[in-house]
Amino acid sequence: MKIIIVGTAYPYRGGLSAFNERLAHEFQNQGHDVEIYTFTLQYPGFLFPGKTQYSDEPAPEDLRIFRKVNSCNPFNWIKVGREIRRKRPDMVIFAYWMSFMAPCMGTIARKIRRNHCSKIMALVHNMIPHEPNFLDKFLPYYFVKSIDAFMALSESVVRDIGHFDKRNCPKRFSPHPIYDHYGMRLEREQALSLLNLPADCRYVLFFGFIRAYKGLDLLLDAFADIRLKQLGVKLIVAGEFYDDSVPYLEKIDALGIGDRVILRTEFIPDSKVNLYFSSADIVAQPYKSATQSGVTQIAFHFEKPMLVTNVGGLPEIVPDGKVGCVVEPDARQIADALFSFFNENCMDVYEMNVREEKKKYAWSTMTDAIGKLMQEIK
Repeated sequence: MKIIIVGTAYPYRGGLSAFNERLAHEFQNQGHDVEIYTFTLQYPGFLFPGKTQYSDEPAPEDLRIFRKVNSCNPFNWIKVGREIRRKRPDMVIFAYWMSFMAPCMGTIARKIRRNHCSKIMALVHNMIPHEPNFLDKFLPYYFVKSIDAFMALSESVVRDIGHFDKRNCPKRFSPHPIYDHYGMRLEREQALSLLNLPADCRYVLFFGFIRAYKGLDLLLDAFADIRLKQLGVKLIVAGEFYDDSVPYLEKIDALGIGDRVILRTEFIPDSKVNLYFSSADIVAQPYKSATQSGVTQIAFHFEKPMLVTNVGGLPEIVPDGKVGCVVEPDARQIADALFSFFNENCMDVYEMNVREEKKKYAWSTMTDAIGKLMQEIK
């Protein structure tokens, strides 16, 4: 098939870019002809909370990525839609994650549909953002009406799509595949040495962009528990602040845990991701809301136990007591679970289970699911 993916990709950085590029590689490995249409302008600067939208890493190999889409220019949407329409792809996949993109992607999809041969699919990461605003009440309708079928990465997102889709289009769930492009797991002592961290401590890793819904404040409160201090447990926070850093820093100071919180609060490039996950004993995602998370799938790749909260699709992916701990988004419950994990030496058993559980999350499973969904489009 000829497949075109419309969404973020290199030179833009982050998990969504990594997802689209890895998906394209998987389709190519199966013999399909794949192109990615990404942005010339993804967000206006004032809407982007981080330091830069762009990657410092080398461009991905063997991918055809075209920077064509301006998210703010309606005339561009028409032009891009017509260009893709003329290519007559068998399938166009819109990688959708926020309402701001609904007018852009919805217009491009409408133009493509006029060739009466391309099947239009949405791969939806979030239908309703973690931090919603008034746009989320009406913009998604415009996008959803332009799509033939939907693939979601969690059951909760399937339900969210159903809220906006009044045509009962085909909708399916296929779990987020494993991010397996971050290199190999290192020996713990080697990784800690490269990060200039002592090997005689135990480490909880909080990884990724820091936003309010991700619950870092709950994890900091949990670290005030004296039991974790007595066990020599430290917290590594690895990721860029997308919120004001001051409340977090003040909380660390007020709780008196500064000597046990290691802040590496800059964007972590792909080439260093393996250092942080190889160093960790357990990966914590104390989210207050969620659909699914790429961090979970990085942890699976590096075969690390996880602590997640009982929100969104996280419990679907992390079976409680098997590959990690599922708790409510509550600091006391987080502290109790971490204490039990370290005090009862659960890591070896959990890691063994992670190695088995990760087999469910191959990229071929995702592409097979997309292929089956395509066949449902009439």
